[in-house]
Amino acid sequence: MKFRGKTLLICIAVPLLTGGLAGFISRDSMGTFAALNQPPLSPPGWLFPVVWTILYLCMGIASYLILTSGAPQEKIGKAIRLYGWQLLFNFFWPLWFFRLQLYFFAFFWLIALWGLLLSTILSFYRISKAAAYWMLPYLLWVTFAGYLNLGIALLN
Repeated sequence: MKFRGKTLLICIAVPLLTGGLAGFISRDSMGTFAALNQPPLSPPGWLFPVVWTILYLCMGIASYLILTSGAPQEKIGKAIRLYGWQLLFNFFWPLWFFRLQLYFFAFFWLIALWGLLLSTILSFYRISKAAAYWMLPYLLWVTFAGYLNLGIALLN
């Protein structure tokens, strides 16, 4: 596989910009979030942007591995469409949760995101095991985010 630096930069930029835009739109809501009753194991607020930046980097690397895999275009296209759908759901979750404070709606949205993410990982796995593995921390974090989201919905 030939290294394609420009493709890698684009693949990393897409999730970073998507997450950055969602964060920018919901940035004024973090004060409200800090005042909420939190479930046990809630991390400090400063940790969220750090973790998400790492996860977006992982997502970008995974998508790069898929796009440059040499697999049939039909398989790559299906995998990247799933990736795009989960990224779109990822974009809207902080808006529902932080900006609009629709905690129960956001929880069910997160369940849909989790399903799309699992489908993406399985699709990636059929093309590149390494790409699927790069997505696993994201699946774990979204699972943990579901716990936090539901806890906040129930406690507030």
